[in-house]
Amino acid sequence: MSQNTSQELVFDSKLESIKNFAWWFYIFHAVSMLFTLGALSFIPVILSYVKRGEAAGTFVYSHHNWQISSFWIYLACVFIGWMLFITIIGIPVAVILWGCAWLWKAYRLIVGIMALNDNQAIGESTK
Repeated sequence: MSQNTSQELVFDSKLESIKNFAWWFYIFHAVSMLFTLGALSFIPVILSYVKRGEAAGTFVYSHHNWQISSFWIYLACVFIGWMLFITIIGIPVAVILWGCAWLWKAYRLIVGIMALNDNQAIGESTK
């Protein structure tokens, strides 16, 4: 029964609006990843922080947390990559780390948007 109620929640106009914001944030993250390697992802993260409070108590709240944590972990990987890159020996490791971080973030965006489209929460159990 609880699975059916999550599908019924979509008809609430406020929830639909909150869900649409999260959906557009996923799209902005994806475009940022494709064209700037995530350099502009700070914009949807700031917006997720702002809109997260409105989503409290809904499955969309978990999507804001998912996007925020994805951003910070990706940023940490990029930073570590730059620390490795400044050493001549670490350049190949940095390039591999950046590639793996990019693929990981792309995976999280895809999984997140699929769960959002299915009106499902996302979090620890879906990693």
